[in-house]
Amino acid sequence: MTDVTDLEQLVPEWLTLPQLAEVLGTTVTQARSIVQDRRVVGVKRGERTSFQIPAAFVVPAHRANPANVAPAPENPEDGRHVVLMSVQGTVAVLTDFGFTDAEIIAWLFSPDEALGTSPMEALLAGRKAEVRRVAQALL
Repeated sequence: MTDVTDLEQLVPEWLTLPQLAEVLGTTVTQARSIVQDRRVVGVKRGERTSFQIPAAFVVPAHRANPANVAPAPENPEDGRHVVLMSVQGTVAVLTDFGFTDAEIIAWLFSPDEALGTSPMEALLAGRKAEVRRVAQALL
């Protein structure tokens, strides 16, 4: 089982539910729905053991599906943010294999020899099919 302290080494930045809601321009209730729908996963961590998700799960809207290269907006700082589309399906595959949420996060952010990078970096680069093949090989 993956310890939350191990995740501190792997995940550089985290978002609480209120921060997730703010970044996505929505309510905390909607942010909770995103978690309940398993579009993202998180763990309780920090001094107050609040529920948090890796910030890398949220990207500028034009990068929602990195496989479809959309032009960056003229001023990306003014753009919307969304959950990276490929996270939900990858979470589903890993959940089907019996991974806990902490194990899913650890796997996504750990370097993988077959990918030459972490699965999360590969997802951000639009390599969803390759990441899922590597995940399925875990069985």
